[in-house]
Amino acid sequence: MRTLSALAFASLLVPGVTDLHAQASSTYPAKPVRIITGAVGIFHDIVTRQLGQRLSERWNHPVVVENQPAAALTIGTAIAARATPDGYTLLMSDRSALAVAPHLYPKIAYDPVKDFAPITLAARTPTLLVVHPSLPVSSLADLIAYAKSQPQPLQFPTAGAGTNNHIAMELFKHASGIDAVAVHYKGGGQSGLALVSGEVKVGFGAMAGILPHVNAGKLRALAVTGRQRFPGAPNVPTAAEVGVPGMELEFWIGMLAPAGTPAALVARLNREVGDILHSADVGKTLLAQGAVAAPGSSNEFASFIRTESERMQRLIQMTGMRGD
Repeated sequence: MRTLSALAFASLLVPGVTDLHAQASSTYPAKPVRIITGAVGIFHDIVTRQLGQRLSERWNHPVVVENQPAAALTIGTAIAARATPDGYTLLMSDRSALAVAPHLYPKIAYDPVKDFAPITLAARTPTLLVVHPSLPVSSLADLIAYAKSQPQPLQFPTAGAGTNNHIAMELFKHASGIDAVAVHYKGGGQSGLALVSGEVKVGFGAMAGILPHVNAGKLRALAVTGRQRFPGAPNVPTAAEVGVPGMELEFWIGMLAPAGTPAALVARLNREVGDILHSADVGKTLLAQGAVAAPGSSNEFASFIRTESERMQRLIQMTGMRGD
């Protein structure tokens, strides 16, 4: 009895796993935090650096953004999946890596559901269909007629197989009946430059990366893939408005941690990142870049990833898109 009483007393003095996790959350961060993301200078980078800067100011600790643009962010996502689940490696990943790649690459080095603890959806942006000004088209109808009149299929740039601009064009091909051939570049920056330079004359791009080139007259916008016109580009019609229904497609990015990250820490990150995304200045900055802040609960983000994965699987099967 004396032994049992001593053990019972000792158990009161030793914190349980939940208590230890709560303590870890309260002292976090005690060292620099890294956030892995996609290509430099486009949607991933813009959103992530906004969050990183403000988290660093809030915590008074460095937050380092690490760009891993290769292979449609699947390499960076795999690195984050293998990281220690202590909150010091976070991931800003997207539809391409979490909802598309698993259906294109059977040997992908991570499981988007089992390997991560979703923190929050961060931002969403519609996709913009653009042409180089040298192409003799001024509307979506013009583009469809032009493409069908050519002896060879048009070429379009992507940031890699399964990325946003690849998915969008495959959907457009299916909806409009045109033919086009993908030219895969190493990241969104290179695919965007290919459009601006006229190396490839038609393609899709995330609003954040492509709208400045439209405003500068370097590209001509024909349609947006949102359900309604985007506030930052009110003169650009939706694809449905100009005769191509079924083109509702938004690009998104969210924050995740490796699976096994303490729940208390995930909850804290959800609150703090949500506070930042709800702030008026960040919302204004994102809107200027063609994006809309979209924070929510961790459970909502987990459900959203599963829903998007199912939707992208159906789209891949419908279009016959391949990962090569």
